[in-house]
Amino acid sequence: MRAVSCRDATLSVVDLPKPTLERGQLLLDVLACGICGSDLHARHHCDDMADATAETGFTEFMRSDQDVVMGHEFCGRVVEHGPGTRKHDAEGTTVVAFPLMRRGGKVLPTGLTARSPGGYAEQVVVEESLAMAVPNGLHHDLAAMTEPMAVGLHAVRRGEVGKKQGALVVGCGPIGLAVISMLKATGVRSVVACDYSPARRALATACGADAVVDPAEHSPYASFEERYYTSADAMLDLAVDSMDKLRRLPLVPWQHVMRAAEVAGAMPSGPVVFECVGVPGVIDDIIAKAPLSSRVVVVGVCAEPDRIRPTVAINKEIDLRFVLGYTPREFHEALRLLADGKVDPSPLLTGKVGLAGVEAAFDALGNPEQHAKIMVDPTSDAEQPQPV
Repeated sequence: MRAVSCRDATLSVVDLPKPTLERGQLLLDVLACGICGSDLHARHHCDDMADATAETGFTEFMRSDQDVVMGHEFCGRVVEHGPGTRKHDAEGTTVVAFPLMRRGGKVLPTGLTARSPGGYAEQVVVEESLAMAVPNGLHHDLAAMTEPMAVGLHAVRRGEVGKKQGALVVGCGPIGLAVISMLKATGVRSVVACDYSPARRALATACGADAVVDPAEHSPYASFEERYYTSADAMLDLAVDSMDKLRRLPLVPWQHVMRAAEVAGAMPSGPVVFECVGVPGVIDDIIAKAPLSSRVVVVGVCAEPDRIRPTVAINKEIDLRFVLGYTPREFHEALRLLADGKVDPSPLLTGKVGLAGVEAAFDALGNPEQHAKIMVDPTSDAEQPQPV
């Protein structure tokens, strides 16, 4: 089996034995596998990432001195059932799969450890219980976008954007674009996006953003200034003025009125800001510039140490949330949204390569004006990204 191995940040095409199946597993012929920003980070920073995950109790994240087949955004065709499978997806069925697998009794993330090879290969192993048939004839290139779209959906769910709240997406790479797509698919009315790249701003518009801003020319927070409080002085004035008015009410105790306002969601709040960059300094910059009482959802993966100023966040009562991955239900919902045409990821698909072109694709993805999402097609001979 041909696959792309990563070792010491070097990507090379290698021949590997046919994968073995443990109980309850399926073997897939890979039809398409997207290159994820996490893979770009892991290529050069996997040791730092492994140290960080080890602190949470997981000790098998890939290391630079190991041979690892990456790729966790894949779609494939069932070619073999392992022992103990129920065979609810017959051979020939096109499926996507939640990228976790068992090896030796331990659950491992597919494509991010040495013992769980991923989709930059001709074949990949998945758990039958985590495989989901692709409905409605959805093309395998689009079905392979289920995983990043599930990341976006999970971030949106964690953001809990209210009906009257706006959302700001900082960074319009693939994950930022997935967040934009899912914000609109779930009914958020006002979505502002910002990015320095003209190409990515155009993609943000294609994904449904209501306003797109170049932060080098305009503040992405300007559109929120009339709707939310941007200074402590204004919030303090509101507090005192409100109490002045409430204490003048002749019949209703003021505390009951305030409690009713809290239940109705009428108390002051800020927008929900999605940080989708993953570069040191961005979180602190958002805390400093966002309106008071904003909720910041950190989606971008920063592989380096970062710093924030807690006093600024405290004074503005910023709600800071970090997100990881998605649930099986969100993964399935993302697949249904794609298959039903409620989310169209096709603007993100900018290139396709064969296994021999994975290294060139990694390099090309470093230029935001050139590519957003490149698919790996193991049957292709393309050594450079080909336009989709």
